[in-house]
Amino acid sequence: MTPIINLTGRQAPRSQSLWLYLLLAVVVAIAAGLISFGWRQSLLFLIGTLFGLTLYHASFGFASSYRQLVVQGDGQGVLAQVVMLALATMLFAPILMGELGRGAVAPVALQGAIGALVFGVGMQLGSGCACGTLYTIGGGSSMMLFTLLTFGTGSFLGTLTNGFWQGLPQTEPLALVELWGWGGVALQLALLGLLGFGLWRWQQHQEHETLPLKPLLSWRSLLYGPWSLIAGGVVLALLNTLTLLLAGRPWGVTWGFTLWTAKLATLLGWNPASSEFRSQEAIAEVLQANVFADITSVMNVGIVLGAAIAGRLTVRQPPSRLAVLAALIGGLMMGYGAWLAFGCNVGAYFSGIASTSLHGWLWIVFALLGTLLGVRLRPLFKLSN
Repeated sequence: MTPIINLTGRQAPRSQSLWLYLLLAVVVAIAAGLISFGWRQSLLFLIGTLFGLTLYHASFGFASSYRQLVVQGDGQGVLAQVVMLALATMLFAPILMGELGRGAVAPVALQGAIGALVFGVGMQLGSGCACGTLYTIGGGSSMMLFTLLTFGTGSFLGTLTNGFWQGLPQTEPLALVELWGWGGVALQLALLGLLGFGLWRWQQHQEHETLPLKPLLSWRSLLYGPWSLIAGGVVLALLNTLTLLLAGRPWGVTWGFTLWTAKLATLLGWNPASSEFRSQEAIAEVLQANVFADITSVMNVGIVLGAAIAGRLTVRQPPSRLAVLAALIGGLMMGYGAWLAFGCNVGAYFSGIASTSLHGWLWIVFALLGTLLGVRLRPLFKLSN
């Protein structure tokens, strides 16, 4: 039997090899079982697995990238995100204009700005974002289980208070590709190009290491990692495009958390008909459906398993009780903020901007403002910056 190599390049213990083969068997079994819900559902689960593997191998953290930018002046992570967004914008455009899928488009709203601000604080306290919570759980972080628990709770609470926020000022959904076609795409690419160039010059000025220009992946790193941030961003853009083609909409994460929590609440006796949540007919229909029929849910499970396959299959304990408290508070804020902001760092920021939706740009501005506040709160919980 060929030994399994972990991220350090050393041979993994036999127990880890057995766990890895077991995880691969689980992925194959789930993919086969999902065929009963349609071949697309099975493929989307496998794409979710590739998302998890990519996020882990590239250590592609949204929350950590923002923190490094505002605390250390290191813009490498954000620069990789700009590359990812530019590529995704180009790949999404012909699909959206050809009406082969619908973009992640939402109103530019005051509630969106508030939600993104809350999310920005929460992801610094929770030490992760929406997809980061999933892939770090797969990588062995037990603390992120607490973040996931309250993330779902926060987004579920958001659905119950939805009516309160809808009265705040907002526009109709606005997307550059819908307003001006390829001209809108060119405008967004020009803006991303300016941001990328500015971050690159900032890196040079701050004397931080610039992103590598060497080949993105070797065959060895492709299988075992680590990947460069640029490589991670490129693969994430490609996978999101595949998601748009197969699912008819881009990648999202938060709705899966909301659905899981709502279903758990019904098992504990909650009656959807007694709340505003029930008034949303589409949501009520999904609550009655099998969770495996939900695209976001199966992709979320795939992310966890993909990261577990890529990782060392070891469980890490929370660093302290204060860190657990921060994870609980951060998850709650992220969940509630994501619902207000029409999505998280994936659904609103990544998929939103890739769809040229203006609400995605609003999201990142206020999420960065929340990050500035969040990094000031981290020392209260003895979390390092």
